[in-house]
Amino acid sequence: MPARLPERRPVPVLGLELAAGRRAPDAYPAQASYPGPSPYPGQAAGNAGQLSAGAGQAAAGHGRRGLMLAVCCMSLFMVGLDNTIVNVGLPDIGRDLHAGVSGLQWTIAAYTIALAALLMFSGAIADRIGRRTIFQVGLSLFTLGSWLCSLAPSLSWLIGFRILQGVGGSMLNPAALGIITNSFTRPAERARAIGVWDGVFGLSMALGPVLGGVLVGTVGWRGIFWANIPVGLAAVSLTALFVPDSRAPRSRRADPVGQFLIIMMLGSLAYAIIEGPGLGWRSPEIFGFFALAVAALAVLLAYEPRRAEPMVEFRFFRSVPFAGANLSAVCAIAAMAGFLFLSTLYLQDVRGLSALQAGLTILPMPVVMALCAPLAGRMVAKRGPRIPLVIAGAALTISSAALSRLTGTTEHSYLIVTYALFGIGAGMVSSPITNGVMSGVPKTQAGMASGMNSSSRQLGQSLGVAIVGSVLAASMRGSMQTGFVHAAHAGWWILAGCGYVVLLLGLVCTTRWARATATRLST
Repeated sequence: MPARLPERRPVPVLGLELAAGRRAPDAYPAQASYPGPSPYPGQAAGNAGQLSAGAGQAAAGHGRRGLMLAVCCMSLFMVGLDNTIVNVGLPDIGRDLHAGVSGLQWTIAAYTIALAALLMFSGAIADRIGRRTIFQVGLSLFTLGSWLCSLAPSLSWLIGFRILQGVGGSMLNPAALGIITNSFTRPAERARAIGVWDGVFGLSMALGPVLGGVLVGTVGWRGIFWANIPVGLAAVSLTALFVPDSRAPRSRRADPVGQFLIIMMLGSLAYAIIEGPGLGWRSPEIFGFFALAVAALAVLLAYEPRRAEPMVEFRFFRSVPFAGANLSAVCAIAAMAGFLFLSTLYLQDVRGLSALQAGLTILPMPVVMALCAPLAGRMVAKRGPRIPLVIAGAALTISSAALSRLTGTTEHSYLIVTYALFGIGAGMVSSPITNGVMSGVPKTQAGMASGMNSSSRQLGQSLGVAIVGSVLAASMRGSMQTGFVHAAHAGWWILAGCGYVVLLLGLVCTTRWARATATRLST
């Protein structure tokens, strides 16, 4: 196992006081190259000049790292905004493009499957070619895909352009988290920086429903993809100016076989789950796709450990905290994705609310999520991941169970309380998961680790929409307005089960025994 990240004094980031102190001499990776002016201006000869230069270097380092974090957060803001905006627009997309429940599922799943399938590959490529380079390519593809989605003439074209968005999005989180991990190296410092990162995601989700409602209500569903374009263009320019390029000292070999197996596994599994209600769960086609997914997973498990440089480091899963963090990510993000999918359809198709009214009704969830995410980061830094994980699991379980009691006339106050409670769970879960995955990873493997972390999240989002949507479609009797409440009942309880798994993992994976497995892995 390579040496762990070097310790250094934490610094303030975006106004969030991490701690006081000067920047350590190794505050930047030796392999990083910085565009534009030197980050060390004003260096003079002599003792007095050296002291002045040291202060200038520290200030420049603090400011540059804050700008780097801000630019990285812009990419996450764009991805988070896209998630909630697209969900708000689903009913209008269905009506305009004549899409049923499965078509709406594919509108979400095409994007998330591409993300999940390519994230680990993108993380490895970012380590090899350069994190800034891959970050800029991802921003460009995501922005182009957003523009093309706004022009889609049919559902099939929209799904195809969503795949292009997913390819670009797969390059953003691994590269950005790799940049953050290499810049904020002290555990407490990294935890708080990740808290800011997760808070930005919550903020983007908070703005998404309202902005999506405004755009759908004024210019139609195609306008929901326009919001990504100015953010993407600005992020591309700022990345060139302020973000340093860094890469792993030793390049990793490409793994086309492993990449193909991952795409085959996720694509087959999603197709079987989404199309199962329509084609029949016992049909030869659905059975064949389930079998193909299982076979691809079996071959992947046998093939990857034999490679000198595997794309998926299965040995990391010997660590109970690492494995638990990834499983928690799958369950928590599945719950969030299922929540947004069911809530959007319920509010617009059952309650008859406009897109803007639906966005305002959902708003308590992302607002509370944005408030809780930085708090969770501070809790992880001071007390470890157990408390926020248990709070998150309990909140997700209770709120999902409460939402199973929805009717066509449920009071708005009930919705506000349950949505806010769900937001507590969603906000508390992200920081302990991200920090748990990244803190035990060597600096040279930051891209791969962040790719595995993001893949778990996107897998959860894909499964959440696919499973809940399929249960909804299989149980639907009559129109959406008359049959949704009964058909969605089982879906809400599936989400409650996901929350309960998060709670149990928070208790089990933070024990002394679990920490010992992580220690053995690093020795």
